[in-house]
Amino acid sequence: MLRSQCVTAAGIVAGYAADAIFGDPRRGHPVAVFGRAADALERRMWADSRQKGLVYAGACVGAAAGAGAVAQALTARRPLARFAVTATATWAVLGGRGLAAEGEAMAGLLDSGDLPAARARLSHLCGRDATALDAGGLARAATESIAENTSDAVVAPLVWGGLAGLPGLLGYRALNTLDAMVGHRSPRHVRFGWAAARADDVANLVPARLSAVAAAAAAPLVGGRPARALRAWRRDAARHPSPNAGPVEAAFAGALGVRLGGTNSYGGRSENRGTLGDGPAPGTADLRRSVRLSRLVGLAALGAAAALSAWR
Repeated sequence: MLRSQCVTAAGIVAGYAADAIFGDPRRGHPVAVFGRAADALERRMWADSRQKGLVYAGACVGAAAGAGAVAQALTARRPLARFAVTATATWAVLGGRGLAAEGEAMAGLLDSGDLPAARARLSHLCGRDATALDAGGLARAATESIAENTSDAVVAPLVWGGLAGLPGLLGYRALNTLDAMVGHRSPRHVRFGWAAARADDVANLVPARLSAVAAAAAAPLVGGRPARALRAWRRDAARHPSPNAGPVEAAFAGALGVRLGGTNSYGGRSENRGTLGDGPAPGTADLRRSVRLSRLVGLAALGAAAALSAWR
């Protein structure tokens, strides 16, 4: 009988391929179903309390990881079932094709000069205010979001799947979804969402740095230099307020030879995120290069995840 670890590795590869070919399900996406359930639970549990938020995050993530553990136990001696369940779970939690499609769509809108549509489209990638952004600001915002989301939506789920199989895949995606829902520092969530936000930071510490390494290694394939990416990462990452977005965005900036970072607006609140990298501000050609770099980083993460899963 095939070793269950090898079957899991094959399932992760198949799920990655499914995401690359088909993208996200148009209806009934499991992540959206989880999000609705988590939202309903938040309405019942919310309190202006870190303790309540910790219990809420633990319940949501524990349920997802627990479902993965049960599925993993039930398929321990059924390799075809393990392969199918792992492939389906991997497909469900990855967002690589959707991320690339949004980057390409944004580049097309900017090339056509349709700034109102581009400003509306930016909400598919990030939550910053786009009302006052010009073409350059939109290209920068999209490039930064491609970099950060490559780590969050591609590399991290693959790494956790490689380390822990189905519980890792489902548990990580649940945690990352909670961070997007309640982890922002809004008045309602500054305390209640603290546990989800901090746990997401911890879960992404290693994947973010693997993403930065992969971006530097792949730099020559998008016209850049590894040394420049590593220098930007080392010098500039700490300027970013996020401990994980900083290394990835800085490495992407160096790999692409552009300057990212600056002042962003979120819900009327301005935030200076420092300057990342050297060179000109990114244009649409650089945005398209960032999409190619994102795909290369994803492939590197896939190789790492398959190796981790096969040998753990």
